Amino acid sequence: MQSTGKLYYTITEVAEQFEINSSKLRFYEKEFPSLKPKKNRSGDRIYTQADIDHIREIFELVETKGLKLPAAREFLQTKDKRGREVQEHIKKLQGIKSFLASLRDDL
Repeated sequence: MQSTGKLYYTITEVAEQFEINSSKLRFYEKEFPSLKPKKNRSGDRIYTQADIDHIREIFELVETKGLKLPAAREFLQTKDKRGREVQEHIKKLQGIKSFLASLRDDL
């Protein structure tokens, strides 16, 4: 979505962006537990940019890559785990790098 400076978007605005019905967004909300847009006082869904990015990722997996819903759900769940593992590896490598740098400086 183009950066319009808005913090929240209505379900209609998001549906128009993806050129789908708002009912499909509600369906994705039921099928993907990670997609939980907030609701305002009157109960209308309000989407943040992070929600829209998540929808874009779901849309890419299901509509573009052709994954079935269970496969897309599993991919998104394991993606978070993989991200944490990558961060742990990066942290370990940074420790090794600083150790090697200190060894080099001592020589």
